[in-house]
Amino acid sequence: MNFAKLAVAAIALTATPALAQEADASPVVVGAVVNGPQGNPVGTIEQVANGQVILDTGKHKVPLAVSQIGEDANGPAIGVTREQLNTMIDQQIAGMIEARDAALVPGAMVMTADNQHLGTIDTVEGDQIVVLRDEASDDKVTLLREYFDAADTGVTARLTMGQIEEALAATNGATAGATAEMTSAE
Repeated sequence: MNFAKLAVAAIALTATPALAQEADASPVVVGAVVNGPQGNPVGTIEQVANGQVILDTGKHKVPLAVSQIGEDANGPAIGVTREQLNTMIDQQIAGMIEARDAALVPGAMVMTADNQHLGTIDTVEGDQIVVLRDEASDDKVTLLREYFDAADTGVTARLTMGQIEEALAATNGATAGATAEMTSAE
C-alpha cells in the first residue's frame, strides 16, 4: 500500500542531519540509488519534482523533500536504513488503517475526495461499507473499505463525486442491460 502523505518518514529523516551537498552538483536525480548510514542501499529515486522526490524502497514509494537527502562518498544518502524506513512507513500505514477502521461506523458522515457530501454510513458489512446518500429515497452506494480514509471531519472516500456517479451509471447501465436480456429471453 502506498500513500502520498507519510509524515512520519519526513519527521524521522529531518531529525537526522543531512550530509553536506553542493546545490549545483546535486546527486538527487531520477535513477540514483540512495544509501543509508552504513552505505547500504535504501532505495532508488523514482521521481524528482518541485523540491520533492519519490524514493522506491522496493516495498514502499516514500515522498521526501530533496533537502532531506545528503551526499556521501558514494552519492545520495539519508540517515536511516531501508529496514528502518520501511518499518516507519509500515507503522504509519497501520495507524492510518486503525484510524480508518475505527471511523467506519454507522452514522458517520462521508465526504468525497473532492470535498462533497456523499452521505452517512448506513451499515458496515465486512469490507463493504454501505453509504446512505439520501434518506428520503433510500439511495445507497456500497464501497469497499479500502476506498476510505479517516479525516478530522469524519470519513473521506478516496473517490470524487464524479467517479462515484460514473461507476453508478455504469453499474445501472449493466443492470438495465441484463434485465432487458432476461426479459427478451423469456
